[in-house]
Amino acid sequence: MVRRILLGTQLRRLREACGVTREEAGYSIRASESKISRMELGRVSFKPRDVADLLTLYGVTDEAEREPLLGLARSSGRAGWWHSYSDVLPSWFQTYVGLEAAAERIGTYELQFVHGLLQTEDYAHAVVVSGHKGHLSRAEVDRRIALRLGRQKLLVAENAPHLHCVLDEAALRRPFGGPRVMDEQLRVLLEFSEHPNITLQVVPFSKGGHVAESGAFTLLRFAERELPDLVYVEQLTGALYLDKREEVAAYQVVLDRLGSTALGRDESRGLIREIRQRH
Repeated sequence: MVRRILLGTQLRRLREACGVTREEAGYSIRASESKISRMELGRVSFKPRDVADLLTLYGVTDEAEREPLLGLARSSGRAGWWHSYSDVLPSWFQTYVGLEAAAERIGTYELQFVHGLLQTEDYAHAVVVSGHKGHLSRAEVDRRIALRLGRQKLLVAENAPHLHCVLDEAALRRPFGGPRVMDEQLRVLLEFSEHPNITLQVVPFSKGGHVAESGAFTLLRFAERELPDLVYVEQLTGALYLDKREEVAAYQVVLDRLGSTALGRDESRGLIREIRQRH
């Protein structure tokens, strides 16, 4: 997914730089204007032959310039590890998992439960079961949990992203799975909070209302300049992917204000310990 977006963005820039219309580009590879649009948005796979023809049309004839783009075309069809979970992974969330895996920075706010990247296996089981009461088989539940735990490996990978997670105090007090499960989850949260690439903050009830009135969201930033920052907002039957600069900026302001409103790292750990003792 990310490779497709990268390649599509670069092809669009090359096309615009030489003044070729989408219709003209489509004609050169025996495709429609809408197909070119979908390619440039990274929504379809690429045939290396089509990319080679487009590069020629755009005046890119130097092999040193062509090969990196053709390499992206060849690798853009490779499935990520998460594709093996397509049986329990909605298509709209499959896109998110791919983008999450490529992000350099992940900023998120959660108020219902602990963020998926920080959940223990038992806590994840309680969340999945509570959200799909009686609708999932044991095998489906296990697959969803395995996917969630697979995503967590991202945080300890060699090029791990920085995660800034702001949790509402309600997420820490809602007893998913009962006292034992919550105790373990809070203990693991404290461990995660010590990682240098993780900033964990809690917005306590004592702060009253705050700026995140629209609910949970995640903001992804990428090292590649060609990839726009985006905001992911999950809904009941789908998700919104917001990448307009002004929309992303608005959510960044909210995340920054949440960070200012929330307790600092040490104070947040103190509150988690206090809640754990009460559990």
